[in-house]
Amino acid sequence: MAQNHSPAGHEKIETNNFLMIVLILLAILFGGLVEIVPLFFQKSTTQPVEGLKPYTSLQLAGRDIYIREGCYNCHSQMIRPFRAETLRYGSFSVAGEFVYDHPFQWGSKRTGPDLHRVGGKYSDEWHRIHLNNPRDLVPESNMPAYSWLNKGMLDPADMAPKLKALRIVGVPYTDDEIAKAGDEVKGRSEMDAVVAYLQVMGTSRK
Repeated sequence: MAQNHSPAGHEKIETNNFLMIVLILLAILFGGLVEIVPLFFQKSTTQPVEGLKPYTSLQLAGRDIYIREGCYNCHSQMIRPFRAETLRYGSFSVAGEFVYDHPFQWGSKRTGPDLHRVGGKYSDEWHRIHLNNPRDLVPESNMPAYSWLNKGMLDPADMAPKLKALRIVGVPYTDDEIAKAGDEVKGRSEMDAVVAYLQVMGTSRK
């Protein structure tokens, strides 16, 4: 006479969609914690590299404009540790170079060249010409022109609150730097700010 056997443990899981989903999510959560949590305690990922300084007020304003204009959609800021990458762009990126970036720009798509080591590679005037009309310097470029950055002026009142907010999350700005943040950008254009940001990219390890 045939006997009815209750489903084995794995059969219960395989036949119960809700239980399967819950267990999958728990497995992903546990795996993610195992991968991510140790990074919060490694000096190589939490401590700044030697020579790294927080962005100046002007550089920080430029970074915000860079993000606002979507530059990160085409230009990554992460040189991978592969020979082809390092030969073209320079030494590979390390986490300690980005501890003051909130948010950091790793993992963004690369349509144009990587910009992580672009700081100091070209003159300020080169960057201004390139931003005004990229094809004046790179005829085959499909990058749009950003000539309106010359007309946009920075608001000094915006800067001290930004530095204060970044200090809350660990960027070591002093009271004096915060007090002078507005004066540094007074009378400066958005073009000035973006060029200042481009010129500091990747310079801490050069």
